[in-house]
Amino acid sequence: MIQFIKSLTNTEEKKTLLSNFFSLSVLQAFTYILPLLTLPYLTKVLGIENFGLVMFAQSFIMFFNVFVDYGFNLSATKEVSIHRNNKEKLTEIFSSVLTIKVILLVVSFVILSIIVFSFDKFSNNWELYYFTFLTVIGQAIFPIWYFQGLEMMKYITIVNITSKLLFTMAIFIFIKVGSDYILVPIFNGLGFIIGGIISQYIIFKKFHQNLNFHNMNLKKHFKNGLHVFLSISSSTVLSATPILLIGTFLDYTTVGYYSAYEKIISAIKSFFYIINQTFFPRLSKIFIENKNKYKKLWIKLSLYTVILSIVTFVILFILSKIFIKYYLGESFLTQLYIFYTLAITIISYTIINSLGLNGLLVIGKNKQLATSQVIPTIIFIFLSPIVIKHFSFKYFLFIIPITDLFIILIRIYFLREYFYGKPKI
Repeated sequence: MIQFIKSLTNTEEKKTLLSNFFSLSVLQAFTYILPLLTLPYLTKVLGIENFGLVMFAQSFIMFFNVFVDYGFNLSATKEVSIHRNNKEKLTEIFSSVLTIKVILLVVSFVILSIIVFSFDKFSNNWELYYFTFLTVIGQAIFPIWYFQGLEMMKYITIVNITSKLLFTMAIFIFIKVGSDYILVPIFNGLGFIIGGIISQYIIFKKFHQNLNFHNMNLKKHFKNGLHVFLSISSSTVLSATPILLIGTFLDYTTVGYYSAYEKIISAIKSFFYIINQTFFPRLSKIFIENKNKYKKLWIKLSLYTVILSIVTFVILFILSKIFIKYYLGESFLTQLYIFYTLAITIISYTIINSLGLNGLLVIGKNKQLATSQVIPTIIFIFLSPIVIKHFSFKYFLFIIPITDLFIILIRIYFLREYFYGKPKI
């Protein structure tokens, strides 16, 4: 055992990977686990319906988050990783990406305002949607892509944890009755914004990074992020659309039940994403240097993560009733079928990320990455309203893992084509 632990840190490369894995793990843990700490409290204090309303607003604003991120958390991370030793190039990347994100932020705010004041469903709770939009502002200035590309995640991890802890505590202190639901997006948004401001300060002071608006290539970086954006935005549609459809065709109470279970599953999924994301910068670099070495490492990493996801699903299935009863309450047991269906997607999500993030994206198949996500998503968007409206909610739930399977099959085809020289579509 001691020998195994030593083998994990016997080179600088392994030490860096382990450090980044730990930092990303802690960062994602606080991003997902802190909401899990407040989840049972909020469902009880706010009530399932008000909780569902808050989750509906978060799902709606999630589209703007993805639009402003524009896939830079992956495409810009890759660029920073490749050019980490070129200060001039880093300045060009940093300045270009930040400028594009600010432009997209302004566009998002305008679109939000048009939607909110055009439909009664949104205008009746306009403050909720604007306060929830604070997270988009925070995400826009939160440069996780810069730190991850440099493999210096410890700085941003400390900042993120501190800000999120403070505003999580605020939820327990200030939210006491159902009408306090408006404070939830305020506290969440301020946590993101303050974290983003401090992170920018570290970049300028610690890394001596400058902004140079005369040395930008907006068109190039906008184009580089396009296919990744299409892939990620499609993935967001798959995760956010169910809540929007449930809130539109059913009620906010059902949204509350679904959202509570979805938060638990998302927290578990984040662990597997961390593993893939930790290796992403390194695999991108190895691919350029030695394609055979990359292939072997990618296959081994994919195999281990998928096996681990299957074991996790089995454990969840066995312990689900006891866990849900004492964590969320007995009332949630009546909707346990939602939890079972979403738990299946832990396995499919892990496979999708292995094939996409560390597979297609690393080898430069950005267009194929987008295609594999966009086509199934379009089918999902077309079928879902029909099924939920004319059949039943349970039938609608099964469309989610089926869509994941479709994505997996397309990505396997594209990777098989690359590795074994199959003819192109």
